[in-house]
Amino acid sequence: MLLKKILLLLGIFFSTTACAFAEDGIIDTGDTAWVTMATALVMIMTPAGLALFYGGMSRYKNMLNTIAMTLVAYCLASIVWVGWGYSLAFGESSNLFIGNLKHLFLNGIDIHSVSGTIPTILFVLFQMTFACISIALILGSVVDRMKFSSWIIFTILWVTFVYTPVCNWAWGGGWMHKIGALDFAGGNVVHINAGVSGLVLALFLGKRHGYKKEAMIPSSVAFTALGAGFLWFGWFGFNAGSALAADGIAASAFMVTNTAAAMAGLAWLLVEWQYSKKPTLLGLASGVIAGLVGITPAAGFVSLTGALVIGVVSGIIGFFGVAVLKHKLGYDDSLDAFGIHGLCGMWGAIATGFFANPSITEGAAGLFYGNPKQVWIQFLSIIGTIVFSATATFIVVMTTKILTNGIRVDSDDELAGLDNALHGERAFEIE
Repeated sequence: MLLKKILLLLGIFFSTTACAFAEDGIIDTGDTAWVTMATALVMIMTPAGLALFYGGMSRYKNMLNTIAMTLVAYCLASIVWVGWGYSLAFGESSNLFIGNLKHLFLNGIDIHSVSGTIPTILFVLFQMTFACISIALILGSVVDRMKFSSWIIFTILWVTFVYTPVCNWAWGGGWMHKIGALDFAGGNVVHINAGVSGLVLALFLGKRHGYKKEAMIPSSVAFTALGAGFLWFGWFGFNAGSALAADGIAASAFMVTNTAAAMAGLAWLLVEWQYSKKPTLLGLASGVIAGLVGITPAAGFVSLTGALVIGVVSGIIGFFGVAVLKHKLGYDDSLDAFGIHGLCGMWGAIATGFFANPSITEGAAGLFYGNPKQVWIQFLSIIGTIVFSATATFIVVMTTKILTNGIRVDSDDELAGLDNALHGERAFEIE
């Protein structure tokens, strides 16, 4: 009996000590396992999900080029991130606009470094996947007409000089964080940033040959739908993983992410069916992505009600951004990166200011929960992102043009198709 009491007291002591250590930054195995899985989920979104989604929407003669540009963007962003991107985004700095180079090539970070309750190396990897998909999203605005070499240079410069500052503002202790802007998983950092940058790049490149004069039929809507499925699956890591813990907030983010995506897919389908008299698979898949974009900044802050509203409106905004606004204004956003990611990202960011529920995340309250000021804060963060992204991307584009002697492919190559002209390959062999 005495031995049992001693063992019981030792057990209580060590369990209490372990809890105290966990609060002070000791690795939690459950959190680490979940964020490891979430990182893998987000990783698959770019070289598999987005490659299929964009590849299927591009024309047959450019399908392989689209997939290649997606894959090379992932490779390049991965190296930039571990080289200097992470340090610029998350290195502690006295200013509110950019980090430092203290962690150049992950200097000072080893297997014993801890961020919260997970290894810092894992946090670096998780954030890396966000940088990778952000640059890849921009590709949707410019497929069919950008030089591969220019895309490589643009990717390196954009991740360095456009992505890392906005990431620092929202998540690295910058000015957005200081004013209390809410961006759970990347409304500003990923979607508005990439969508606006894509529009700037598309306007600079100009319209594709034959735009509005000839049919530009997707090579495989089936591939696009499959890609949407991969993206939907990976987005659970994107949003629920951003809790950086295996807890109730992660579970809630998982639930509202799925709900908003499903609601937006149905909303787009019904609006399209009424508008054009045809319920298309491409529209349904695009609606799902619109809903995923819209819920991203709000995922850890809103309840089911907020998710339903955000989903419905995202589907409607996405459809009219793609089917109406683009054609009214006449710009050629090839695969609608701005129409879906830019516009729905803005809606999601502002909607967070309305629907943020303090019962989900303590201290995060929106207009409908007694804090109208949050709407204004969200608006400021959106405007700041738009202005910076547009300006910085223009500078990056001009620099890329100088370094690569122009960024648009030759007219003959564009007409013939970039798969064979640039890569000497074809996506499929046709007898």
